Amino acid sequence: MDEKQRYAEGLEVRRAVLGDAHVERSLAALTEFNSEFQDMITRHAWGDIWTRPGLPRHTRSLVTIAMLIGMNRNEELKLHLRAAANNGVSRGEIKEVIMQSAIYCGIPAANATFHLAESVWDELGVESRRAP
Repeated sequence: MDEKQRYAEGLEVRRAVLGDAHVERSLAALTEFNSEFQDMITRHAWGDIWTRPGLPRHTRSLVTIAMLIGMNRNEELKLHLRAAANNGVSRGEIKEVIMQSAIYCGIPAANATFHLAESVWDELGVESRRAP
């Protein structure tokens, strides 16, 4: 596969996972300073990794969320919490990843992520389910 094909496939997956609106904003914000970086992540993150057949996108979303919790990368985490539904990830599955992260990443990281996830779902207009 050549680099143009890798970019095209990566862009297709990036749009499917993150949504056209997000990708269009990223592409509209290209500058001389960041354009090579955007090209690189489209080719490598999306064209090399997210297109691999070894894991379904659903699993890749859950793994990505877990890693971002552990690295405390909240802006990227918000992006992938929004995108997870595009890969068929349920809120229940996200809750389980956050619970798992409490053990391996720490209670403060999990607590912050529960709050972050609720704020993302509020932004998206997803009805909050109150505990009985």
